[in-house]
Amino acid sequence: MKEVTKEVYLKWYEDMLLWRKFEDKLAALYIQQKVRGFLHLYNGQEAVLAGALHAMDLTKDKMITAYRNHVQPIGMGVDPRRVMAELLGKVTGTSKGMGGSMHIFSKEHRFYGGHGIVGGQIPVGAGLAFGDKYNNTGGVTMTYFGDGAARQGSLHEAFNMAMLWKLPVVFIVENNGYAMGTSVERTANHTDIWKLGLGYEMPCGPVDGMNPVKVAEAMTEAIERARRGDGPTFLEMKTYRYRGHSMSDAQLYRSKEEVEEYKKIDPITQILDVIKDKKYATEEEIEAIELKVKALVQECVDFAEESPYPEIQQLYDVVYAQEDYPFLPHKL
Repeated sequence: MKEVTKEVYLKWYEDMLLWRKFEDKLAALYIQQKVRGFLHLYNGQEAVLAGALHAMDLTKDKMITAYRNHVQPIGMGVDPRRVMAELLGKVTGTSKGMGGSMHIFSKEHRFYGGHGIVGGQIPVGAGLAFGDKYNNTGGVTMTYFGDGAARQGSLHEAFNMAMLWKLPVVFIVENNGYAMGTSVERTANHTDIWKLGLGYEMPCGPVDGMNPVKVAEAMTEAIERARRGDGPTFLEMKTYRYRGHSMSDAQLYRSKEEVEEYKKIDPITQILDVIKDKKYATEEEIEAIELKVKALVQECVDFAEESPYPEIQQLYDVVYAQEDYPFLPHKL
């Protein structure tokens, strides 16, 4: 694994803090009805992304996930202003304002969504990996899904084909305990989701998803296996979300005390503790990072709010194209 240096810890702290504050601001904008539809926040799960990015090669590796998908593209290199604009439905967004919260996408940065169909991204992730193997790109696809999606039949189809063809894919279930609002204990007669990989003789196992170092270690091993042609790995990231499934979730299935207990192992706090213990940064330097993050989040909000909404014409431009159809001129 690439060494976890002082610089890595400082980057992790800045990145995870940005992701957390970015989504805290989204929650406020949602209440103001500036973000419409659904909004699924990642608060608490940031270590899963931070650790994975440390193990990935962003020049060729890909990522695909479900609808809790705002901070992943930022980590992959997408301009956070464009992500914010997409969430506000503006034309400067990643999908010109038409994807919204659940469908952030960037082919340029190899982030392939953002999928609203539960489990729908799992076979698509395997398909992306098939493309990499077919074209010999050397890339690996990180395919994420939640604990609820682990019960979808498409998972088994994708696992089977991925093992049969030794596809360069890492399947990652982000087990935050409750799917949409039902605990893992109530959805199956087993709680170790990673064991689903055993039926396909797929390397698999649990990972502490609240610690980016542990995530990076597991992801490095899985990515190296995929890149050398030995096929997929299935990892269960044991994590936790501090907010509800979506902003409309009353969270009646868990207690406030439980949430507070998990906040004691907050991934951002864990990293900050290491920074302070090892004296990687002074209090003034830490404060400077926090001010930098605060300013960037505000810049994203300003950019999004000042951007225009798409013109009506755009609806026709993106869904229909025919050279000999003279009535709807296309701009895109």
